[in-house]
Amino acid sequence: MANDDLRPVIEAPVFPGTPGEFITVLAHFHRAEIARMAGWRDRIDRTTNWAITVSAALLSVSLSTPTAHHGLVLFAMLLVLLLLVIEARRYRFFDVYRNRVRRMERNYFAQIFAPETDTGDEWVQLLGQDLRRPQFLINLRQAMARRLRRNYCWMFLILLLAWLLKTTTTHPPENAAITRLVQTFDEWLRNTAIGPVPGWLTLLVVGLFYAWVAFASLQVLHSEGELAFGDVHV
Repeated sequence: MANDDLRPVIEAPVFPGTPGEFITVLAHFHRAEIARMAGWRDRIDRTTNWAITVSAALLSVSLSTPTAHHGLVLFAMLLVLLLLVIEARRYRFFDVYRNRVRRMERNYFAQIFAPETDTGDEWVQLLGQDLRRPQFLINLRQAMARRLRRNYCWMFLILLLAWLLKTTTTHPPENAAITRLVQTFDEWLRNTAIGPVPGWLTLLVVGLFYAWVAFASLQVLHSEGELAFGDVHV
């Protein structure tokens, strides 16, 4: 019985009981969500920086040496695609915290400075449900499309131009320092081959990949979430 009396007493958490206490809790919560959002935003920027660095390094090696194989540019495309997938995953987390911050700013802080009559209190319930059971707001495909439109489509375009430059030029066997354009389609097809992989297969894979890049970059999706409110977004 003595041991039972010494057990610690667990008290229920104290919830805000006055408007002032609620404002204090909301201010601290808003600051914490901004910190989480900024952390994921920094991770997104790092991935983009890695993609730019990889593209610049491999393009420098490929274009600075006349005899460098065009497979280096294709390898750069593959690495940038991998970084795009990683960044899209990070963007999905960032979008969750960005949505929370913007929901508070749009429905509470904006009402302080510029009140609107059509703003209700249902945002509090939605915020509570999101905290109780967090869920991603977009899928991986949508996240990849957004990052493509923002940054990666331009990197892939530069890599494509570099690959076309490498495959449409050739060097005479007697002087590798001289560069000339290919004369026929068959000659270009031979240039695009990679070891045992025939040129037509390389062209098919590159063509299908860039068809997807163009489709995902130019596709106009219905604005949802925070993209439906204003033009300033990542």
